[in-house]
Amino acid sequence: MSEDDDLWALIIGFLGISLLSVGGGIAVLPEMHRMVVEAHGWMDDLAFAKRYALAQAAPGPNIMVVGLIGWHVAGPLGMISAMLAMCGPTSLLAYGFARLRKRVAGARWMRVFERGMVPIAIGLIAASGFLLASGAAEGWLPIAISVASTVFVWRTRRSPLWVLVVGATLGGLFLR
Repeated sequence: MSEDDDLWALIIGFLGISLLSVGGGIAVLPEMHRMVVEAHGWMDDLAFAKRYALAQAAPGPNIMVVGLIGWHVAGPLGMISAMLAMCGPTSLLAYGFARLRKRVAGARWMRVFERGMVPIAIGLIAASGFLLASGAAEGWLPIAISVASTVFVWRTRRSPLWVLVVGATLGGLFLR
């Protein structure tokens, strides 16, 4: 496959994924993984998890992982194209939905629709977390770190950035 073919596959893939991103970009992380790792083989599980971790550590929206994937596949043009493909359709859809919601505010069917979307978003986000944890689970220490991180974020009100700091430190010390 040529570099142009990879770029077009990247754009078409993220255009489709963007329309499924109910609950934010992280909700479709398993589909991104399927496209990037399994379908096209542009990177392995560990490289995918590292790019996700880098995007989470950087300030800004968590969807920055798309730009990192695009850069990996096709350089700067891939980064820009992937971000536009992922954010463009979703932004237009959000704008249209916001206008519709304003017109039908208070309608019973809208409340039912919004309540119905909550478990879908939660399920997609949980699948993303499971995918990332299973991709990094190579031995007892990464599994223990993943479980401890999950419990820490779930049961405390501390910043999730502490998880990144401790995880990076432990990984640097023990996973060489």
